[in-house]
Amino acid sequence: MREYLLTLCVTAAVTYLLTGPVRKFAIVAGAMPEIRARDVHREPTPRLGGIAMFGGLCAGLLMAAHLSNLKSVFELSNEPRALLSGAGLIWILGVLDDKWGVDALVKLGGQMIAAGVMVLQGLTILWIPVPGVGSVSLTPMQGTLLTVALVVITINAVNFVDGLDGLASGMVCIAAAAFFMYAYRLWFGHGLEAAAPATLFAAVLMGMCLGFLPHNMHPARIFMGDSGSMLIGLVMAAGAISITGQVDPDALKLWAGSERAAIQAMVPVYIPLLLPLTVIAVPVADLLLAIVRRTWKGQSPFAADRGHLHHRLLELGHSHSRAVFIMYFWSALIAFGTVAYSVNSASVWVLLLIVTLSAMGLVLLLMPRFTPRAPRWAERFVPPRYRRRKTAAPVPVAAAEDRGEAEPVPAGLHGATAIGDRSRFAHARKIGSNH
Repeated sequence: MREYLLTLCVTAAVTYLLTGPVRKFAIVAGAMPEIRARDVHREPTPRLGGIAMFGGLCAGLLMAAHLSNLKSVFELSNEPRALLSGAGLIWILGVLDDKWGVDALVKLGGQMIAAGVMVLQGLTILWIPVPGVGSVSLTPMQGTLLTVALVVITINAVNFVDGLDGLASGMVCIAAAAFFMYAYRLWFGHGLEAAAPATLFAAVLMGMCLGFLPHNMHPARIFMGDSGSMLIGLVMAAGAISITGQVDPDALKLWAGSERAAIQAMVPVYIPLLLPLTVIAVPVADLLLAIVRRTWKGQSPFAADRGHLHHRLLELGHSHSRAVFIMYFWSALIAFGTVAYSVNSASVWVLLLIVTLSAMGLVLLLMPRFTPRAPRWAERFVPPRYRRRKTAAPVPVAAAEDRGEAEPVPAGLHGATAIGDRSRFAHARKIGSNH
């Protein structure tokens, strides 16, 4: 665990330190597109944040390759090299799109090529666990098609949700944390060495997102752009492919007790192939809704609009930060709920906790203007918007008139301060004179 945490910290530190220089480079290079109708930010913001994230990815893999317990991942498996090759291709494509713009079909072709490069180097799905059946081996053609489809769908799901400051990086970080817990349990708890690459990928992905988030939280100083969103989507897909297609569920029979129990233990692994990725179900749902919405209107599925889930949250009245945290909440509930269910699917308490948290999430979703207030003793530890407002003592109007500080105001306006009374009364008198 310590070496995984060290890899995570190195990845996060390198990403964080590179983001500042990358921002200056993006400004000089002119990678600051004009504000579009579907954008929610108010001033041009530089992109190319994916450059720093790719640097963090390389630093994390380089560090892991020199650690005593993790170097075996590079010696026994070619998956880290396959990931780096595919990530390099998708990163170059994203940089070109952030600077000059790339056609949607060209990007789709580039995503398929990057996935194909990973398949050629061994990062592919060899079999899938099927409930009640067991492990089903795939032909090379079936494995390739399924791998490419999973990569393309995951990349575009992350890319579609990247619409608010800190949204995509935070949601992927939450998904990677849940995925790391599950993969580490397979690797350390069950002793399955085939789960080690996926565990490493999840740790590096968390570091990339955590290092970039301080620069990307609202108000964002830099955007990750397609070079970042497609990159983290590919890393997430690589982890799912590694742990789904490389870990044989039959090996779990030694600990799980039966084939049926082994398949049940693999629930969070085969579900990503069907949804296609449970841990980022919110952006996947957003992706599917966007495709249906645009196709219904006769538009291209790749046409941009303001109908994404985060746009709808803003229309409901939620603030920018609250909309982001609501999406965080649902992502964490789905991801960690799936992992908890896989650990103990027979527990009623797990189901009750998930249902309770879902109800709380729905309440917060339907109360866009509700602002919780901290108790008096905790006000110094929270932002000003969560503190109780202190009302100023009313100033007697007669005393203010004697000092020449206020104009006479009607008796019905005595509830506010003298300054507020004067401005409201003057405004009312001006409207009356115009009529």
